[in-house]
Amino acid sequence: MTAIDKITQDQLRAEPFVFEIGSTVRVHVRIKEGSRERIQVYEGVVIAKKHGGVSETVTIRRVAFGVGMERVFPVNSPFIEKVELVRRGKVRRAKLYYLRDRVGKAAKVKERI
Repeated sequence: MTAIDKITQDQLRAEPFVFEIGSTVRVHVRIKEGSRERIQVYEGVVIAKKHGGVSETVTIRRVAFGVGMERVFPVNSPFIEKVELVRRGKVRRAKLYYLRDRVGKAAKVKERI
């Protein structure tokens, strides 16, 4: 069991990202297009965190041009350059799936002061 733990520790990110459910974050992702690479910024609300350790994932939701989009990011992926915390959200749930059914201002998360 210690060999598996050692491999897992090697794959973890040195500085873990600090954000909670309901926070608005800006994720900088490295995208490879052919032989070129660029950084794409994806901003949205964290609606779910799953698993833990090496396999931890974060679901981020945003609305663009009236269409809701969700994207799942592996937290320990080498393609994630950085995660900026835009604002902290005040929520009382671990999963914010109810935001999928809401439109307009009802889909907003209050800011925690």
